[in-house]
Parts: sequence; structure tokens; C-alpha cells
Amino acid sequence: MRVTDLINSAEKTAFSFEILPPIKGTGIEKVYQDIDTLREFDPKYINITTHRSEFVYKDLGNGLFQRSRQRRRPGTVAVAAAIQNRYGITTVPHILCSGFNREDTEYVLLDLQFLGITDLLVLRGDKAKHENIFTPEPGGYTHAIELEEQINRFNRGIFVDGSEMKISKTPFTYGVACYPEKHDEAPNMESDLYWLKKKVEAGAEYAVTQLFYDNRKYFEFVEKARAAGIYVPIIPGIKPFKKLSQLTVIPKTFKVDLPKELTDEVLKCTTDEQLKQVGIEWCIQQCKELIAHGVPSIHFYSVGAVESIREVAKVIY
Repeated sequence: MRVTDLINSAEKTAFSFEILPPIKGTGIEKVYQDIDTLREFDPKYINITTHRSEFVYKDLGNGLFQRSRQRRRPGTVAVAAAIQNRYGITTVPHILCSGFNREDTEYVLLDLQFLGITDLLVLRGDKAKHENIFTPEPGGYTHAIELEEQINRFNRGIFVDGSEMKISKTPFTYGVACYPEKHDEAPNMESDLYWLKKKVEAGAEYAVTQLFYDNRKYFEFVEKARAAGIYVPIIPGIKPFKKLSQLTVIPKTFKVDLPKELTDEVLKCTTDEQLKQVGIEWCIQQCKELIAHGVPSIHFYSVGAVESIREVAKVIY
């Protein structure tokens, strides 16, 4: 069942969350543990992140370094299949431009098709750590909308080389990302909304937001999106604060503003445990307000915050 169908058929605000594949060389048990912790709240789907390879440098001991590529978190397709098989919950793997070319993407789509996984989240992805600006792989894409176009052609039975598939399968459906406080590379919000509308026109059935802590930003963004002719579900992405260091790390990493009321409470904390409780309470109030405004679903970014999300979900679900 498509993500939009899962959301629309829910009797109350739908619940979903995102997980990371395990680091290379470790098992999937921690992933299962996190799912087991949140499973009682009836997740409608689970997102599985995808991670590009990065350059690493090995000291050869003679003053020289050897550069090679390494992916620390491979296995998105396998993890999605394992979760769907074990739990019967719809999984939504991320499909990226970053670090992948069109042939890489085609093989991922083929593998997912063989496994019966047909829901995707289509993203440009972050630039590599060694890059000043985003640079596509040779034969890859610069924008998520280009990735959408390849998926659309695949759905029509056309491979990247122009040849036709002999057997057609269930087509992929997908969502995209959006940014209530503007993508940090966009010149202004109007430009950001223009490209979001283009992604919707290309086939995106819903959009999930970057995390935010000020609901006013989300409500204003949705109002602007509707005025711009964007009518797909816009799913708020939420993550509770957990550590004191996040007061500076989160705004820098995700380019979001923090409400003064939240920072005032955070600054009163002297330990991570105190901060964790503030984060839980703030998140509960955020979610209650979002639900009161009739949001179709709430999507939780659970990395490092599973226990906090469980405490939030116990109250709101």
C-alpha cells in the first residue's frame, strides 16, 4: 500500500519514523531493537536512510597517504527487505543523487522491484565531506527532479540506455523532501517552493519536512505551499532534543532556528538528562499542536532519540 494510502486510511494522525542501516561490520540487531521499542505505536511505514561512499585516507607510514572510497553504512535495500519481511511494515528506502550515477540507481530500482518494495523517498542528498559544493557523480544527477524522471521512465518500462523491459511490474511511488525554513542552498523561499512544486508535478505524492522546532515555521510554510498550488500532504519531520551540545550543533547542521522559549529552557539545563526531559516535553507540545491542526502524519527522526520518541508517543498516541 502506498504511503499516501497508509496515511489517508489511518484513523488518527499517522506515526512513522526513520532509521539508519547498521555500520559496516555490525549486525542488524540494534535496528530490530529500535523497531521493537516503537512498534507498539503502529508505525504506518519506516524510512531507511541511504549513505554515499566517502573518501578515506590511509597512512602508509612513509609520508604518503592512500586514498580510497568507503561506505560506512551499506545495505539500505537489504535492511528494508529484512524489516518488511520480519514485521510486515511498509519500508521506504531513500534514493539519492549524492554518490550514485544513473546505472547505480537502476540496479537499486531493480533490486527493490524484485523484493516488492515500491515506496521511495527521492532526495538529492548531502554533498560529500570533501566538497565545498554539491558535485554529482559522473553520469549522475544534480537535482532530485532528475532522479524522479529516471524513476518515471523506469515505471514506464524504459531502462537508462533506452531499451525496454520485457516484463512490467508494480510501479514505484515516492515522496520528496521540503524545508519549512528554506533549503540552505536556495536563494529564497519562493525559489524553494518553485522547485518543490516542480517535484510534485513530476510525480511526488507527498513531501516530508526537514526537522524543525518552531511550529509557526511549519504552518507558514504549508500556507505558502498551498498558495503556490502545492496540495500534496506535507508531513512534519520531528526530532526531540537530547544533548546539551545540540543547542549549537542542530542549528548549524540543519540550518534551522530555535524558538527563544526552547533555548531559554535548554540554557537552564546542566546535564544531558535534564536536557532530554526538556526535549521530550517540547516535542510533546509540538506534536499536540500539530495534531490539533490536523496534520496527516508525524514523521520522527529517531537516530539517537528512540527512547525519547517512545516517551513522546506514549503521550500523543
